[in-house]
Amino acid sequence: MSRRPRPAGREGQPARRAALTLFLSVLDECRPLAEEEPVLAPLPPADRARARRLVLGAFRGLARADALLAPRLQRRPPPAALAALRLGTVELAQGGAAHGVVNDWVQVVAGAGRKPAAARGMVNAVLRQMAQVAPAQWDALPVPALPDWLRAPMVAAWGEAAAAGIEAAHLAGAPLDITPKGDAAALAARLGGEVLPTGSVRLSRGAQVSALPGYAEGEWWVQDAAAALPARALAARPGERVLDLCAAPGGKTMQLAATGAEVTALDLSPARLERVAANLARTGLSARLLAGDARDHAGGPYDAILLDAPCSATGTIRRHPELPHIRDGSGLPDLVQLQAQMIDRAAALLAPGGRLVCCTCSLLPEEGEAQVAAALARHPALRPDPDALCLPGVQADWIGAQGLRLRPDYWAELGGMDGFFVAALRRVA
Repeated sequence: MSRRPRPAGREGQPARRAALTLFLSVLDECRPLAEEEPVLAPLPPADRARARRLVLGAFRGLARADALLAPRLQRRPPPAALAALRLGTVELAQGGAAHGVVNDWVQVVAGAGRKPAAARGMVNAVLRQMAQVAPAQWDALPVPALPDWLRAPMVAAWGEAAAAGIEAAHLAGAPLDITPKGDAAALAARLGGEVLPTGSVRLSRGAQVSALPGYAEGEWWVQDAAAALPARALAARPGERVLDLCAAPGGKTMQLAATGAEVTALDLSPARLERVAANLARTGLSARLLAGDARDHAGGPYDAILLDAPCSATGTIRRHPELPHIRDGSGLPDLVQLQAQMIDRAAALLAPGGRLVCCTCSLLPEEGEAQVAAALARHPALRPDPDALCLPGVQADWIGAQGLRLRPDYWAELGGMDGFFVAALRRVA
């Protein structure tokens, strides 16, 4: 797919101009926001963070914004103007100062389209209306629904109320969770956070991560509370040979290395492994890093293996709200097949008596419960190890026959968690 020319206007607030470019890029390319974020690189850190917040807010509230805009648009505007209206409407609904928001978006659009005068007039008129109605009506609008390819399996598995709770968690967004290398309570007190039941530390307010106390010294790393549980379930021990498959960006690698285990961290992408190396260096931890396809790895046998398999990433929509707008579920069969191949390879690399933890950051049972049930049928030597999932803070009703199911609607009063499925298995022969 060819890229639409980047908006090139010189007027307007820099963060809003960059947000327009990024928003259009994500929709045009149908790629995650993180892959398009290099367009923000020229901005200073404060503007870069603001542009990203604008885009994340727009994707979270896109259905609401469109509902407010629809009766006020006689025809669909050009892409840049429509994007400005969506971004501006969400910004106004969330308390943006009307005069500055409207004026800046008008200026941005004036430099972004082929007919700047017409677009500017339309954006000015509509956003002035939005300044009146969006703040008053926003909270009463329906919570944006997930697309049916994702929502229907959740309703079938957990019911309508659970699906609605997950959608509400997605709209609310996610706080900042970190994994401490040392004492969680001391770190929480230092950063003004709280210790979650599972041992992660949660910060309720957004912050520039690299500027927080202890970051440069390697005392902690960013990791959702749910994402921290698979490595805890593996319970690596000092001196054990441990394999971390699909290791980047390295949160689980650091957890495993902190136990004193001999960790081999493998990832398909050499560039992503550079990030793992940087994180290990910052935290003073060590692991052997290998670039390659997990299905071809010939090492072992390993005492313990952690497989965080590639998946739909639907469990991370709290943090990546663009995903429902750029994916349609068509790639799921290939992902499910890839996951099965990786489980098969991990099983072959495991020593007798060894432990295997498989996880996906997915809300889809076919990438979790069904995947593990099929793997157990293929590998008679593997057995579920439910005791490994009985971790501090994990509620008993989160654990099923195949493993641990984590959902964004859990811990609603604490700010939720990412969606994950975690299976703990043991090789008996």
